[in-house]
Amino acid sequence: MILKKKLYLVDGTYDLYRMFYGTPKKLNSKGQEIGAGRSFLSYLYQTVKREEVTHIAVTFSTIIESFRNDLLPGYKKSDRVPPDLFSQFKLAEQITEALGISCWGMIEFEGDDAIATLVTKFKDNEEIDQIVILSPDKDFAQCIVGTKVIMFDRVRNAMYDEEAVKEKWGVGTESITDLLALMGDRSDGIPGIPRWGHKSSSIILSKFKHIENIPDNPDLWGVKIRGSQSLAQSLRKHQKEANLYKYVATLRTDVPMDVSLNELKWKGAHKNKLERVCEELEFPEFLSKIEKWIN
Repeated sequence: MILKKKLYLVDGTYDLYRMFYGTPKKLNSKGQEIGAGRSFLSYLYQTVKREEVTHIAVTFSTIIESFRNDLLPGYKKSDRVPPDLFSQFKLAEQITEALGISCWGMIEFEGDDAIATLVTKFKDNEEIDQIVILSPDKDFAQCIVGTKVIMFDRVRNAMYDEEAVKEKWGVGTESITDLLALMGDRSDGIPGIPRWGHKSSSIILSKFKHIENIPDNPDLWGVKIRGSQSLAQSLRKHQKEANLYKYVATLRTDVPMDVSLNELKWKGAHKNKLERVCEELEFPEFLSKIEKWIN
């Protein structure tokens, strides 16, 4: 049997948030919060142990802010992150590196941009059978390609290929950024266009695909939609904002990342690094779980 090669791309920032809010808090003997870090270590190792995971990378939005904050003042900021969570960001990166997993902490860009860049870099690589973006974040729907590049929501055990994206969000992958621009994305601080919600946005975009293709005159839309006149008026009034929101919602695929496929192959954990991490986490018993060491 030929083992299929799968590249898993992990949204580390999302998972650390999930661990922080979904697992018990815990202080080490120095009074530092380590609960999310402990959970992240266990989760990430269970991920890399999955039989189909041959290659893997984890990305982080290390400081939360990015170039998008200069474009949109209301965009997500680090001052909205609980200090006990933010203090574990660097720890999570150390955990990733200690497990021997390729780790990318972003400063100017976001972790999402790094994932989009890796998808672009390897989606046509014939050595990889499938790329799995391990996140439920709808931003990544713009990266999906057929069944070659998919999203996987581990919490809900839900897989999203191109067909599933259209079924869930009502538009194709090519229209996801337009959808986010029109209806907004509260979690990212994108306000959206007044009066445009998910239903109206998806109905219009399912026909015209992109904001710039939507006629100013709603009589030309060719679809029945409640309040079409006010929707058209709002879009005309806020066209500049819509273009900005779409740009902000679009993931960058040009992040400088000089990495080969072989460098993303998981070969085992680094013993010395993981010992230091487990010492900080006061979690020495975890070391006995490791089945594969690099050194």
